[in-house]
Amino acid sequence: MESLEQHNNAKPRNYAGYLIGAVIGVIVLAIAVYILSQQPSMTEQEAAILEGSVQIGTPEFENLTKDIIISTSPDTVQSPNAFGSISMFIKGRVRNKGDKVINGLEINVAVVDQFNQVVKEKRVLAVPKQYPTLDPGAMVDVTTTIDGFKREDDRANIRWRVTAIRTQQ
Repeated sequence: MESLEQHNNAKPRNYAGYLIGAVIGVIVLAIAVYILSQQPSMTEQEAAILEGSVQIGTPEFENLTKDIIISTSPDTVQSPNAFGSISMFIKGRVRNKGDKVINGLEINVAVVDQFNQVVKEKRVLAVPKQYPTLDPGAMVDVTTTIDGFKREDDRANIRWRVTAIRTQQ
């Protein structure tokens, strides 16, 4: 009986410490969100990387890309996912048979049907995102994933195309 009376006469708790901790936590979280929102987006970062690169349609682009050879690896995998669609994990090998160091290389990977019509495509920034540079005579492996294929899609072939290239001066 005595312990029950002591329990009813317990001192009220002081929640000031919890309140101060919650306020500090909210302030730290708000500062982190602000700092992250000031960072450039991935698209802006890629545009900055490719700034000064040679694009499709210029004579210099044709001269540079004739020395780039891209082949599809036999390790390319097609895999169904839980949503009923198919994902392709595409692997390729890029070879620089030229004499210039490449420090920016954007590649368009397209899955085409048997009539050479594009089913799905994706642009990949292979250099410097996956590798810092592509030296003369060097080969690098490029990997990308293309999601959202339907089972009835005709995935006959994979086509690679260089869309932007930047070399060291």
